[in-house]
Amino acid sequence: MLARRFLWVIAILIMIVIAAAFGYRLFGEQLLRAALVPGTAFTSPPANSAPDYRDAKNWLARPDFKTDPARWAPAGYAAAPKPGIAVFYVLPTAVFDRSHWNAVPGDADTEARLVQFLRSQASVFNGVAAIWAPRYRQATFGAFLTDKPEAQMAIDLAYGDVVAAFDEFIAAQPDGRPIILAGHSQGSLHLLRLLKDRVAGTKLAARIVAVYAPGWPISLTADLPALGLPACAGPDATGCILSWQSFARPADASAIRALFDRGRGYTGEPRRGTAMLCSNPLSGDMTKAAVPAAQNLGSLVPNEDFSGGSLVAKGLGAQCLPAGIVDIGEPPGGFTRFVLPGNNYHVYDYALFWANLRADAERRAGAFGAPAATHESLD
Repeated sequence: MLARRFLWVIAILIMIVIAAAFGYRLFGEQLLRAALVPGTAFTSPPANSAPDYRDAKNWLARPDFKTDPARWAPAGYAAAPKPGIAVFYVLPTAVFDRSHWNAVPGDADTEARLVQFLRSQASVFNGVAAIWAPRYRQATFGAFLTDKPEAQMAIDLAYGDVVAAFDEFIAAQPDGRPIILAGHSQGSLHLLRLLKDRVAGTKLAARIVAVYAPGWPISLTADLPALGLPACAGPDATGCILSWQSFARPADASAIRALFDRGRGYTGEPRRGTAMLCSNPLSGDMTKAAVPAAQNLGSLVPNEDFSGGSLVAKGLGAQCLPAGIVDIGEPPGGFTRFVLPGNNYHVYDYALFWANLRADAERRAGAFGAPAATHESLD
């Protein structure tokens, strides 16, 4: 009797899990909005509360720190001791609090997530560049799930911090030092705006090795012409932009497309119906051909607490689809948590291709003529 009851309990639990998964697949976006969009009014912070980026405490990573999470590397790799390139890295959204529209400085949970992103994302560049990553008052995740005017206010506040940090970053660099701009998700959004406002049409554009802006859709015709740099057409191209969005099968990118189609691009033209930039992170170009798993030098599979991970080579391939997203095939093992509706592997846009992206940055640095500073393999 007890065994029978136990089996009934297990059966009921399985049915609940299946129903929950089915509901998430059908109503994932609605559930996310209900759970994460703030219900409070946006309140502008006092003007004197903005971070002062001359103060080291407002940076998560900087080359004058004795150690920081961006210098982490998996087994077989290490950060370069004296890199000749500087990276300005804008971190993705790590705030999920619906009681505020922007990050509250000093929040321990947010800080922990930012450290995880530095290890899994920004570390891609530490073999060839010194990484600068500012703390900034990010817009909360829910700000990207609504059309409320408060959402744009929150994004503008975050962008203001990023601009201030970027200006301090540039002021700290010797004249002529090559620069990589990189970010992810919300960080990529701010980078694109920064390109238009601070780089396009200036002498600084000639110092850009490459821009890595995954996790945010970019229109080839409504955005790129206003950013001052072209898409990276080949694996050795420099002074150009890469962007991709990772989806497993069956992929549903309708939420991304809806966001993309709603607004106007940086040129002022509508994005609706235009093509998205898709860079294949395994090949470093815009090929539409599938790149097989055999060419994947290593995906960074996270450990249990996301404090690091280990590389697994040849685990998945990549192909740019006409929809403008990267198809990674069937859902990969080791990346089961934090997958968004539609089989969107957004959180892992860097980790899935970690070793190839590291090689990509080093290859472009070499093509740019930047000083060599990497000691790639320790094996």
